This record gives sequence, C-alpha cells and structure tokens, in this order.
Amino acid sequence: MTASAHDDPAPHPHATAEEVEAALKDTKLAQVLYHDWEAETYDEKWSISYDERCIDYARGRFDAVAGDQPLPYERALELGCGTGFFLLNLMQGGVAKTGSVTDLSPGMVKVALRNAEGLGLSVDGRVADAETIPYEDDTFDLVVGHAVLHHIPDVEQSLREVLRVLKPGGRFVFAGEPTTIGNFYARWLGRATWEVTTRVTKLPFLADWRRPQAELDESSRAAALEAVVDLHTFDPGDLEKIAKSAGAEQVHAATEEFAAALLGWPVRTFEAAVPPEKLGWGWGRFAFTGWKTLSWVDEKVLRHVVPRGFFYNVMITGVKPGN
Repeated sequence: MTASAHDDPAPHPHATAEEVEAALKDTKLAQVLYHDWEAETYDEKWSISYDERCIDYARGRFDAVAGDQPLPYERALELGCGTGFFLLNLMQGGVAKTGSVTDLSPGMVKVALRNAEGLGLSVDGRVADAETIPYEDDTFDLVVGHAVLHHIPDVEQSLREVLRVLKPGGRFVFAGEPTTIGNFYARWLGRATWEVTTRVTKLPFLADWRRPQAELDESSRAAALEAVVDLHTFDPGDLEKIAKSAGAEQVHAATEEFAAALLGWPVRTFEAAVPPEKLGWGWGRFAFTGWKTLSWVDEKVLRHVVPRGFFYNVMITGVKPGN
C-alpha cells in the first residue's frame, strides 16, 4: 500500500544550474536535488537488485551486528530509504513482515514504493526529514538504514527520533556508513580513477569507450552536489558514543570492507565513466567475484590484524530501553 493520503511533494529529477548553486549553501535542498536526480538510475549505478545476491548482502549486514535475534520483526521502518534496497531485501530475507520507508527525496520514496509493489511487499512510505520522523511514539519493532547517517546534519537528534518511534526493546541497525580513514582512501581512489578514465578515453582509438560529454558533465554536476550531501565520516568508537548519548542501550559497532573497498571504488567509478554497453557479463562477474573474494579476506584475515577504523564501512546497532 502507498501513502496516498499524504500530500508529499513530487520528485524533481532535473535540477537547473541555479538550483545547484543554491543547494551548495543549503544541505537539505542539496539532499533533495541530488537524490531526486539519482533516483531513477540509482539501482543501476550501484548494482542494486532484489534477488538472492542482494538479499544475502543485506541479511549479512544485519546479522553482522544484530545476529541471534528472534525473527521476523512485525513492523520495520527504513530511514533514508533510497530505492528501498536495505529494507526490501531484509523483508525478503525474513527479517520483517511489514515496512515503512522514508526519505527526504520524493524521487527516492517513489522508486522505493514502486520496487516494493513489484516485489509484492506490504510497504507504505513518506517523504520525511530524519530529524523529525512523522510517525507516533512506539510504532516500530525495528528501524534500519543503509548509508544514511552520514547525510543527516544532526545524527544524535535523528537517533533520538529513531528511539522515540521504536517500541520499548525495539532495535535499530544502520549499515554502510563511511569511516573517516576509509572515506579518505575511497575518495582518493575514485577521483584518480575518474581522472585517468576520462583522460584516456579522449584518445581517438578509445573514443567509443567515452560517454557523451553531456553525460559526463551531468555526472560532474551531480558529484558537486555529492560533496555537499556527504556531511560526516565516523570513527566507530565515536559513533557508539553518539548512539549511547541519544539514549540507546546494547550499542555495538562493527566494520567491514578494507581490501574489498580498494577494489570496489575504482570499479564503481570506472563503470560510471564508460558506456554501460561496453561492460558485459564478464566484467560483472569479475567485479562481483573480486569483491566477494576480498570481502572473505577482510572477514577471515584482515579484521584480526587491521584496526577497525581502517575499514571502509561501519555498522551500528542499539536497543530502546524499557523492555
């Protein structure tokens, strides 16, 4: 079911240069413009799917910090849902029965609800600010989010809101947040890959590997907004302190992706810089198999010797007191 009773704003997928300029000084406007811009192509850009591959990925992130919980939760909320990747795949993986999605971007809510409908999942949605969640106290058994906390100006206030809408004893799980050290090397690798790829594909014999200049220019404008919407990076210990200060109990953070991130960021950037038809099944298999293999190395070997702050992604969970 959709939130048709609510008067949510319509998506705005094509920002003008003037709007982009204004958004550089207004982070919440930037959030809306950037994510509305990305909504219809976001799943393709990030290789998001709603099949076994991403169901296993989402469930793996959940189990990494909140394993051994009785499942399924009755009702779950995804904060900053994007296209619904995390919640919809968790629901398919048996974590929750019904769900609600919220995002500051109308375009993302629209796509998330469309994806839920296509999967036959019971999900409603609202356009909403994560610092003022539009649901009553004690509504949800579980709140989840993926790559959302680093977009929120006041993370502690948002976590207070999360705890407010959770039932006593309810749990939150946030994954996919950038660590401070991980973000440094990931951004450096991304910029270097983009620069090399766009320069090399100017050579005449590689011209058919170059995206049209208009698409590259649009990507550059989107990247300018991305620099505005990515507000935070996190030290895992500091993120735990923020969650505890917000009022959560049983707080625990874990990190993942070190070697996998060193491959993943150049791969994703290269995919964004060249025409998609140039990258066939073989490339996709290489990218996924390489990431999976290096993730195994991270989990089985490197996490025992590399400090957790050096890994790219941090996940955190906590519980609302009172049960």
